[in-house]
Amino acid sequence: MSEPLLLQPSVPYPPSELEVNDNDGMELLSASWNQDSGCFAAGTSRGFRIYNCDPFKEIFRRDLKSGGFGIVEMLSRCNILALVGGGSNPQYPPNKLMIWDDHQSRCIGEFSFRSDVRAVKLRREHIVVALEHKIYVYDFTDLKLLHQIETFSNPRGLCCLSHHSNTSVLACPGLQRGQVRIDHFGLKVSKLIDAHDSSLACFTLTMDGLLLATASTKGTLVRIFNTMDGTRLQEVRRGVDRAEIYSIALSPNVQWLAVSSDKGTVHIFSLRVRVVGEESSNHYGIAQSPTVHQNFSNNLILSPNTGGNPGSSLSFMKGMLPKYFSSEWSFAQFFVPESARFVAAFGSQNSIMIVGMDGSFYRCTFDPLNGGEMSQQEYIRFLKIDNRPKSGMS
Repeated sequence: MSEPLLLQPSVPYPPSELEVNDNDGMELLSASWNQDSGCFAAGTSRGFRIYNCDPFKEIFRRDLKSGGFGIVEMLSRCNILALVGGGSNPQYPPNKLMIWDDHQSRCIGEFSFRSDVRAVKLRREHIVVALEHKIYVYDFTDLKLLHQIETFSNPRGLCCLSHHSNTSVLACPGLQRGQVRIDHFGLKVSKLIDAHDSSLACFTLTMDGLLLATASTKGTLVRIFNTMDGTRLQEVRRGVDRAEIYSIALSPNVQWLAVSSDKGTVHIFSLRVRVVGEESSNHYGIAQSPTVHQNFSNNLILSPNTGGNPGSSLSFMKGMLPKYFSSEWSFAQFFVPESARFVAAFGSQNSIMIVGMDGSFYRCTFDPLNGGEMSQQEYIRFLKIDNRPKSGMS
């Protein structure tokens, strides 16, 4: 395995695979954030492109005359990418995963499976591959299989890895509907969390893997759990009507949660999870050992919701009225077209970045004290694409 390098434009492809400058008819097949949400990768029906978010710019592209990529997963900001073919003319079979070194312009690893690859997640130690009924975990250094996990039907390829260097946590579906399995690899501990009665639609971890946020296919509620003991810490309400949840994001400081859905709204919620004790001033410098990791879990508390998410005017009658009336509603909102899929991630200084399958990029800010409608700061049409129905995002 070659040493990862800073991602940068590299040697062009041979003349047989010339870049295509005309985007007419191109489909955007997927888009995924890197681990710190500072970049995103776009898989198209003619290759892939990598974009930096702040400032927004295209880092490089690999546009081919033919050959689509349904999954393009970055390893931080380095030259290593995970590629899976997609679209009507896939560059590789959809049951094959290629680990691509863009610095050397060659494949350095290849995995073949009996069914299509639904998702891939990377960190420097692990490669995680999600199929519809299984999760495979490989060692990144020698590509050997470490774990094979059976899951409930998982057509969305739901799985998530922590990104903190001192914690290695995997979240994936369990064996029951609505159940999430948590593996703390460093502690050799597994935990099953019964998150929802309905099937899972989306979930994500904090960078250290100690908190989990989940949504079901109903799309009305988002729940936050402690991954060490499975305790439910908070529940917020996106809405009343059923919705398809496209993405959930947690801010690095664990103060905010963002949710995007097919209702054309990106919601921001205030999190009431706080850390007490000496670790609180250095949230992501924790977990140097299993003992510290466990101590941190014990120091999670819920702060009062004063100044946080608004509730119903009848919330004072909690316990006497249906659960709806005591719900926590979104703190801030931003509106996008309902005609496309959008995924959101947190930027710096109370900002949200939103990428759409219509080839659009938004940056907006929210008032951390008063909430309300967010302010659009930037809009970029980064890709001119075909208007046909688009595939999903990861």
